[in-house]
Amino acid sequence: MSEDVNGDGVATTQKRTGNIQSVSIATRFLNILANAAEPMALGRIAREAGTGSPTAHRYLQSLVKEGLAMQDPQTGFYDLGPAALSIGIAALKRIHPVEIAARHMKELASGFAASAGVAIWTERGPTVVRWYRSSLFSISSVGLGDVLPVDNSACGLVFQAFLPNSQIAMAKKLQPAHFRGKRATRGQLQDVRKTCWAELTDHLLPGITGQAVPVFDAQQELACVMTTVTNLGLMHKPEDRRALFECAKRAAMETGGTEKFAFE
Repeated sequence: MSEDVNGDGVATTQKRTGNIQSVSIATRFLNILANAAEPMALGRIAREAGTGSPTAHRYLQSLVKEGLAMQDPQTGFYDLGPAALSIGIAALKRIHPVEIAARHMKELASGFAASAGVAIWTERGPTVVRWYRSSLFSISSVGLGDVLPVDNSACGLVFQAFLPNSQIAMAKKLQPAHFRGKRATRGQLQDVRKTCWAELTDHLLPGITGQAVPVFDAQQELACVMTTVTNLGLMHKPEDRRALFECAKRAAMETGGTEKFAFE
């Protein structure tokens, strides 16, 4: 048990939890500023936060000190600070390419015999955040939220080719033993970097081919990976097999991550 002081200076007894209360309260003030259409007065912020003005002032001044909020010296009103804006911009840079890639993959799955998705990198490896099943080809073994092998999937090879070795090594340690296939060679990864393309058959699932291509943001940094699974026997035309790569090139035109792709 611990004794805290609420917004009006009244002592309260609370059970300790895994949350840090001051961080939660500070986040509440940041969310109020973020959702406001204009700079706000201290009293209004305190009312919306459900705290007293002294508590609101104390937290807001701490946020100002860290650059997460700013105070107009003339009006005294508060707004988001430069550090908060930088965090927001960084988040947008990550989210935007994922949404662009997802739109293209949904279209691809609707017209080709390949289920398609988008994966991002997490501490456990490639993680599927969008997945679209094709009406012409569907497998139930891959789905939203699944973590893919680092070595044993085309998606994993793309992440290995463009992410620092330290990140890859940490994820490999967390992945189960049956995920660990043959380690990618330096030449294999160099080829993925050069072509922006990876393909593996009979690795993730028997008789199934996985394909993967990178998606870069405007700073030419890897944002996510577009990936498909299919039976190549269902790809009746040569251009169908390269449909994912052409899809990635179109997505790159929207994300600004075109430098590593060859454009006619």
